[in-house]
Amino acid sequence: MEQWIGFAIRTLARFALLMAAVSVVVFVLVSASPIDPVQANVGQAAYVGMSGAKRAQLASYWGADVPLAERYLNWAAALLRGDLGTSLRFNAPVGQVIAQRAINSLALLGIAWVASGVIGAVLGVVAGVRRDGWVDRLIKGYCFVLASTPTFWLGLLVLTVFAVQLGWFPMGFSVPIGKSAADVTLADSLRHLALPALTLSVIGVSNIALHTREKTIDVLQSDFVKFALSRGQGMRTVLRRHGLRNIALPALTLQFASLAEIFGGSVLVEQVFSYPGLGQAAITAGLGSDVALLAGIALFSAAFVFTGNVVANTLYAAVDPRILREQRS
Repeated sequence: MEQWIGFAIRTLARFALLMAAVSVVVFVLVSASPIDPVQANVGQAAYVGMSGAKRAQLASYWGADVPLAERYLNWAAALLRGDLGTSLRFNAPVGQVIAQRAINSLALLGIAWVASGVIGAVLGVVAGVRRDGWVDRLIKGYCFVLASTPTFWLGLLVLTVFAVQLGWFPMGFSVPIGKSAADVTLADSLRHLALPALTLSVIGVSNIALHTREKTIDVLQSDFVKFALSRGQGMRTVLRRHGLRNIALPALTLQFASLAEIFGGSVLVEQVFSYPGLGQAAITAGLGSDVALLAGIALFSAAFVFTGNVVANTLYAAVDPRILREQRS
């Protein structure tokens, strides 16, 4: 029990340090950006014809004339009070923008996360059982190609084939264009979600499949499996009764650890498909130097990825308590 309490305290301490480091890095990087927030948000033509007084007024509104340290301390003090600030790009509270966009992003991430885990685990088990056969070589080649394929290129390819040429799915967005929110059905949302989720699910397949393949091979070479096979039990029976329990947990922990990869890929996928999620909002905030929104999204994404890693570490520690003892020492 004491080991788990210590583990929880260390986890919370690391989480607090992570949040502080992420916020500082975001503020420093945005301040070092050559993008002028006033010019980026009013447009080049309007900026050229604008008076000096108006430029100064807009610079004060965007906080461009406030020193970095003072701006960060003001934002951090408001954050401690539960105020993430106001998004100047969307003219709304940051918390509200994140809440609206997070619904779309979490739906996309959830479907892609489950699909990549299931497909990767199945492919890994099949490749491990058919080791060194043509099926194994085909799956490994498929995984290596996926691992080296840029996410944005794959998204453009999927969009071109299934939306433009075949016309099976819409070009993008999360709802049909020109349709009111009250008239949007679940089928409409799923059709718009299909291609981004398909593209994003492909990202996490290769690592899970290759890891599951190696674990399957280790299990099949173990003594208890060889003993079960020598007793005349079939391969499917052996895998179902003895193998899957030893294969599933490592695959599950790797699946939670892959949240960072999937979340990072969602930024590019949402941009390619014009999907209104957190990834697209982050790009909009970055191009417009919307520091408050960008910092809020960065904190949300860091907390999301950190939670996935904590769940993965907890599962590992539950299986092997030596991990807790090593962290304690």
